[in-house]
Amino acid sequence: MRALTWHGKRDVRVDTVPDPTIRNGDDVIVKITTTGLCGSDLHLYEVLGAFLDPGDILGHEPMGIVEEVGPEVTAVKPGDRVVIPFNVSCGTCFMCARGLHSQCETTQVHEHGNGASLFGYTKLYGQVPGGQAQYLRVPFGNTLPIRVPEGPSDDRFVYLSDVLPTAWQAVEYAAVPPGGSVAVLGLGPIGDMSTRIAAHRGAGTVIGIDLVPERLERARRRGVHTLNLKEHGDGLADAVRNLTGGRGPDAVIDAVGMEAHGSRLAAAAQGVTTHLPDALAAAMMKRAGIDRLSALHTAIDLVRRGGTVSVSGVYGGAADPLPLLTMFDKQIQLRMGQANVHRWAPDILALLTDGDPLGVDDFATHRMSLEEAPDAYEMFQKKRDGAVKVLFTP
Repeated sequence: MRALTWHGKRDVRVDTVPDPTIRNGDDVIVKITTTGLCGSDLHLYEVLGAFLDPGDILGHEPMGIVEEVGPEVTAVKPGDRVVIPFNVSCGTCFMCARGLHSQCETTQVHEHGNGASLFGYTKLYGQVPGGQAQYLRVPFGNTLPIRVPEGPSDDRFVYLSDVLPTAWQAVEYAAVPPGGSVAVLGLGPIGDMSTRIAAHRGAGTVIGIDLVPERLERARRRGVHTLNLKEHGDGLADAVRNLTGGRGPDAVIDAVGMEAHGSRLAAAAQGVTTHLPDALAAAMMKRAGIDRLSALHTAIDLVRRGGTVSVSGVYGGAADPLPLLTMFDKQIQLRMGQANVHRWAPDILALLTDGDPLGVDDFATHRMSLEEAPDAYEMFQKKRDGAVKVLFTP
């Protein structure tokens, strides 16, 4: 089969690799019909090479048709249309039973002290082959795949793999009161969808903050109050407070994470690791890594006293300093974590089968063949051509 594979920093290629096979009785083989390019994939493209091997298959936002099932699988059958969550979760352990699928005890990566394995996402999360490929082996075939109906195009359902549950959890964790206010930092796929979900769930004022004009305009067309970070600069907090009664928003969602523009020191430290031997780079990132924390510090500054900061953007630093004095003084609640896809899937699927209130049918800005994936990674990283969301057809 053809698959998108990692070969080095900013070096991804579409290679011919062996087809996946049934290994365990509850495995499923899925023929991928659509798969997404996620902002988190850019972390692999840029800074997490110490935890990858050449030839690793990337991608964690796939959907497709069941091609083959193991002898123990009864929940799906060949021909069923399914979405595959990015969490590799068993669905039956202590954590999964409590809706914490991203902490699945069956697939936790104990070697690195991390939570549930993820498709296509480094040794830190199990080194499981990913979904930017023609076929994907899916474990836990009775509990992991999400069956979706025939009819609407893949665009209606593919975001159930990551974008929709990640944004849904970000809004849930933000705890925006009915009619309240929320500011979203970063209007990439997760931030954009967070603004839509917040409005759908009853937020009165939704503010979107970014520095890419096309992303700002995209949110503005859906009724979001948009603020250009380049224009407001040090006056951003005042601009946000002017929209929220002078107090600041009830909640702020940080949908930026380690891609934030900020500390040159952190950027340099991240860059240094890409020139070290893998073992040394991995040790440095796990024990002394730091992130560019501009977005998180901005969120803490913007949120009103007694408000909530919800972090959906991925951070990777082990030694990130936080302004705990300010956080304590403002009585800020801070919630974060990988999305628990199955926890939110029923609520979201009900929306996807009742019209298109969140605008998923035209959410993608680019649809490309899998063979074009290397060009897509470069385009998305450089934010060229208005790229917000790229979908591949294997």
